[in-house]
Amino acid sequence: MSFLDPRVESKSTLKADADWWRGAVIYQIYPRSYQDSNGDGIGDLSGIIHRLPHVASLGVDAIWISPFFTSPMQDFGYDVSDYRDVDPMFGTLGDFDALIARAHELGIRVIIDLVLSHTSDQHPWFKESRASRENPKADWYVWAEAKPDGTPPNNWLSIFGGSAWEWDGQRMQYYLHNFLTSQPDLNFHNMEVQQELLDVARFWLERGVDGFRLDTVNFYVHDKELRDNPPVNRAESDITTAPSVNPYTFQNHKYDKSQPENLKFLERLRGVMDEFQDITAVGEVGDDQQGLAIQAAYTEGTKRLHMCYGFDFLSSQFPTGTRVAKVLRQFGDAAPESWACWAFSNHDVERHASRWGLSPEAVRLYAALLMSLRGTICLYQGEELGLTEAYVPFEDLQDPYGKRFWPKFKGRDGCRTPMAWSHDQVHGGFSQGKPWLPVAMEHVQAAVEVQDGDEASTLNFYRRMIDFRRAYAALLKGDFELVEADDTYISFIRAHGNARVFCAFNLSDEDRVVTMPEGSWQIDRGAPFTCVEDDTNTTLPPWQALFAFAGA
Repeated sequence: MSFLDPRVESKSTLKADADWWRGAVIYQIYPRSYQDSNGDGIGDLSGIIHRLPHVASLGVDAIWISPFFTSPMQDFGYDVSDYRDVDPMFGTLGDFDALIARAHELGIRVIIDLVLSHTSDQHPWFKESRASRENPKADWYVWAEAKPDGTPPNNWLSIFGGSAWEWDGQRMQYYLHNFLTSQPDLNFHNMEVQQELLDVARFWLERGVDGFRLDTVNFYVHDKELRDNPPVNRAESDITTAPSVNPYTFQNHKYDKSQPENLKFLERLRGVMDEFQDITAVGEVGDDQQGLAIQAAYTEGTKRLHMCYGFDFLSSQFPTGTRVAKVLRQFGDAAPESWACWAFSNHDVERHASRWGLSPEAVRLYAALLMSLRGTICLYQGEELGLTEAYVPFEDLQDPYGKRFWPKFKGRDGCRTPMAWSHDQVHGGFSQGKPWLPVAMEHVQAAVEVQDGDEASTLNFYRRMIDFRRAYAALLKGDFELVEADDTYISFIRAHGNARVFCAFNLSDEDRVVTMPEGSWQIDRGAPFTCVEDDTNTTLPPWQALFAFAGA
């Protein structure tokens, strides 16, 4: 089996650029499902190294690697038991060092997923904390007394279902867990905890990482008074960070997350990152009620995070032109000085091709739209192949979230199934052993090798669209001006200096006549979508886009 892509040439070093993240395309790798190198059915760091030529061939700027730290894997790495080591199923610290070295040779930066809000209950810190109320780490986690009747301290709920409080008979207290009961929350009101986590960040920066994706960044700090959350008017909620079947969506999460004290910690974290060159951080903000306001606060100025992303385009709500325009306008109003990060898919949500019911033509058009937005772009592995959500039968289900709410919510396994690299190798070329999740047959038919040599494939469209984005500074770093939007159409102008790019998208099954904005515009007929009429009035066929430029 060859993992090499002859189109990829090694680069000796990355170019120094403190602003590299602004307008970058970041490719997310879920390591369990990318490439298995030893036949145990689980992807690993060596497998990622072997597949880096594919990543480089896409033209992306960086990879974001989901957690690979030592973990009992109750939540597949998002329950960390050792922040400073690699879980043996993924390899060793030496493998990680080799991954960074190879990625940098190929001109690819490496961002890792830091899970700071909670640990595994198998972490030595928690084992010590739960041992007594007097030990040195007794206050490292969020402990609280039961109410007089023995019930939990307040009404806070876990995203994974049920109360966010778990009784511990050893300490005779409840501890907070916003996710699984095996994921106790750290106490960020304790400065020793903050310092230890800052040291963790420094450990990985010293190993050469180029930044962090910060998991659940607004969950770090809780209300010290442990006040009850009020109910929410669900009819007014635009997006949700949990499926509607989950009672978590019934609350306005005013007190269990998104507390103002978090800003001071983020400033301390930025201070650590600023000790190193060309580092970035993107925070995941999960908040139904005030997500945009939080993103604005967390990225304000130059002393906090570089960028954040929310769930605006990760929800099930279809992205009509009206919807896209609304999200962009709201972000611009809430955070005019901030830099956005946009994604349609990731490891936590149904793949957008299925979530929105997109045809292959629509998948490509929405890819073009994503690549044209003002902000940094995150792509999820397999997105470049146009993959749909895989069906995983209940007997093969691994995700505890899915098991809890099956069948109305089937969990996250359908977007986490292994990558298919070849149509004629066992398990799609992912592994010689039985994969931890089944490889979807429809994914095998759309494997990398199948699409690689087909110039009309979705894979090659993504490559062309990423190259096109890079060709225009206005698309990378330019301002945004909405021109027109309705449910089946959106157009806008991206401007950088004297250069402007007009972008128009027909989000429908019918032709659309586009009137060019005033000015001297020239249609870019070398763009991934090409129109054939004149440069004044152009008819866009269904699910097609137009790009025109003006100025220098």
